[in-house]
Amino acid sequence: MQAIRITDTGGPEVLGLVDVDVPTPGPDEVLVEVAAAGVNFIDTYQRSGVYPMTLPTGLGLEGAGTVVAVGDDVDTRAVGDRVAWTDALGSYGAQHVVRAARTVRVPDGVELDIAAASMLQGCTAHYLATSTHALREDDTALVYAPAGGVGRILIQLAVKRGARVIAVTSTEDKAAIAAGLGADAVIDYTREDIAQRARELTDDRGVDVVYDSVGKATFDASIDSLRPRGLMVLYGGASGQVPPVDLQLLNRKGSLFATRPNLANYVATTDELQWRAGAILDQIATGGLELHVHERYPLADAGRAHADLESGTTAGKLLLLPERDA
Repeated sequence: MQAIRITDTGGPEVLGLVDVDVPTPGPDEVLVEVAAAGVNFIDTYQRSGVYPMTLPTGLGLEGAGTVVAVGDDVDTRAVGDRVAWTDALGSYGAQHVVRAARTVRVPDGVELDIAAASMLQGCTAHYLATSTHALREDDTALVYAPAGGVGRILIQLAVKRGARVIAVTSTEDKAAIAAGLGADAVIDYTREDIAQRARELTDDRGVDVVYDSVGKATFDASIDSLRPRGLMVLYGGASGQVPPVDLQLLNRKGSLFATRPNLANYVATTDELQWRAGAILDQIATGGLELHVHERYPLADAGRAHADLESGTTAGKLLLLPERDA
């Protein structure tokens, strides 16, 4: 079968399509024929060496497909089940072995590629809105990258919880997307001072929480946008990693809180994974949540998908589709 592997860290060019043996599921594992694998920023961090990996390695944590074999002691999944997952390294491949307990059933009415597109970013948006800061009515949230995979879902979840959303973006098209999803206001950071505008929109109070996936380029503005005792949530670094911060900054800016969460800690147990993923997939199945796929790429074009994601020009989810034997 074909799969993506890297032997060195670097740019998108290090992603190689190779032939590998079909894996055999071990105890408590299932073998899945991959319908689609999600492309995410964490993949680019692993590929580039920002997140160190043991090499050589596969890439991709997220996908969906159909179970084609089960290992010993698996009684919760069967051949033919449609499943999705969010934390199985090596998902960029035609088939992949996943722990049965880390798979989630895909509801009827949800296509497998849409399920793959919803897992990592959907679960991320879910924990941001319900756990990192449990959004409430009267809360105001500043949300970056509102047209991206997490941003789109996060805005919708925030609105459902009664929060006010101020989106931060760079183009009229992305501003229109944010408004269409329910954002109350949009800041164009190419023309407006983010913190100044955020304070104007909150009568100089500041926002309750900032969801910042950009990182280095926006961190200072995010901090300055918060109300006293507000929460800075830095969950990504699209512009680069934030340098070390003197914690006295949080004191000077109003006894602020700051956190750098990651999904693994919010789906650490099977029950929590099933809760978060199930909540997202069920809303997609019933039409209560809109999910947009920006582009679907052949598996061989994984490098192009990474380059497109890092360019900041995409709006929505990127997927890799393995080719099927004739």
